[in-house]
Amino acid sequence: MTKNYIAGEWLAASEASPNINPSNTQDVVGEFARASAAEAERAIAAAYDAFPAWSRSSIQQRHDILKAVGDEILARKEELGRLLSREEGKTLPEGIGEVTRAAQIFHFFAGECLRLAGEKLPSVRPLIDVEITREPVGVIGLITPWNFPIAIPAWKIAPALAYGNTVVFKPAELVPGSAHALSEIIIRAGVPAGVFNLVMGKGSVVGEAMLQSPKVAAISFTGSVPTGRRVAQTCITADPMKKLQLEMGGKNPMVVLDDADLKVAVDCAVNSAFFSTGQRCTASSRLIVTEGIHDRFVAAMQERMAGLVVDDALKAGTHIGPVVDQGQLDQDLKYIRIGQDEGAKLVAGGELLKRDAPGFYLQPALFTEVDNRMRVAREEIFGPVATVIRAKDYDEALEIANDTPFGLSSGICTTSLKYASHFKRNAEAGMVMVNLPTAGVDYHVPFGGRKGSSYGPREQGRYAAEFYTTVKTAYTFDGNSPYVPKTTASE
Repeated sequence: MTKNYIAGEWLAASEASPNINPSNTQDVVGEFARASAAEAERAIAAAYDAFPAWSRSSIQQRHDILKAVGDEILARKEELGRLLSREEGKTLPEGIGEVTRAAQIFHFFAGECLRLAGEKLPSVRPLIDVEITREPVGVIGLITPWNFPIAIPAWKIAPALAYGNTVVFKPAELVPGSAHALSEIIIRAGVPAGVFNLVMGKGSVVGEAMLQSPKVAAISFTGSVPTGRRVAQTCITADPMKKLQLEMGGKNPMVVLDDADLKVAVDCAVNSAFFSTGQRCTASSRLIVTEGIHDRFVAAMQERMAGLVVDDALKAGTHIGPVVDQGQLDQDLKYIRIGQDEGAKLVAGGELLKRDAPGFYLQPALFTEVDNRMRVAREEIFGPVATVIRAKDYDEALEIANDTPFGLSSGICTTSLKYASHFKRNAEAGMVMVNLPTAGVDYHVPFGGRKGSSYGPREQGRYAAEFYTTVKTAYTFDGNSPYVPKTTASE
């Protein structure tokens, strides 16, 4: 059984949970420790005690540690990518790509350690200087999801450490293997005891301990909307209040206009809706297609989907791996039934598949004749299920695209500079793609959305500093005697 890492030690737990390969449910990746509330509190205490020294550590020390982490991840990308794909179910090329991105994130924030900047400004008063600097927040509780088991932890852990915070890391219980491997690499890089702590286990136990502890200064959470709202409520009402960053759901639109390049549009739609088994918060589950291209687009989608290979994530030639577990598979099938009951037309896929080994295999599903008021068009499914919504023209397509409680990512396929420019300005989303899949973002720029998708400062890139630091403004008198304001004649 693998162990948790608390206060500089690997510690066994009284409970463990199996890590099952969704491509082959007979394959157990490993048994992973499940922490108790007391163990989580011990990790929090260790991070709290380590914060004063780490927050004042040299930027060179932090740089060297983060660079070493990135170097080892990159050197082992095939091995780690295989582990990731085995436990989560995304294809091996996707798994290796995610691991590579994690390495790039650590390298980026290693550089940010050496670029910590502030401002020195003149005061509006004479003989006074003003300095504006950023300081670390404190103990950061990091709660990560199962769909990106190494990249999302990387883009939370790396900036937390780079800016001088200490970390208590709780990965998703479904995918502890990648989190454990990443933690081993961080520890080997020389992070001091207590600065980084790995506490695997249930959110209701470990996550709750983070939320309730007054020693945790901030929480960064990525996961479902209901859980995110619970996290927000607890952080805001805590004493003291906790700084908060939430990344939650998406119901992302992709608009396809009459003038779009059909091949580009289909490539974008298939990638966005179905790759990574549709298990991405940036996936396009609403394909909003104008009348002039609608029928040709649907026919081209059906043809392309017929050629998609759904199989073991580690098998060469697989386009789409399994759904992550039985619970998610049940949810996907439930929404396929809901769509049919609502009157949507299932024109492709939606069937359970059998492969060489037992696994959670689902043929990607495509609905047409969908109204944007239907549940399949409004609620996040988080699986390989996409809907096509017919629109009269660009104006109606934009209106439908924005008619959603979410606002993470939004895309448009068009050859018109006019419509592309207008869409970038008027799409109500945190990220906008033109002739690109809505899923797939760079690691050095901000990630996040609006409305029900995100809350708090952005993740990734230099904007990560907004969450992982707090701003201090310092005033210094630059004269030889106390400053005395001049009086006016009337005084």
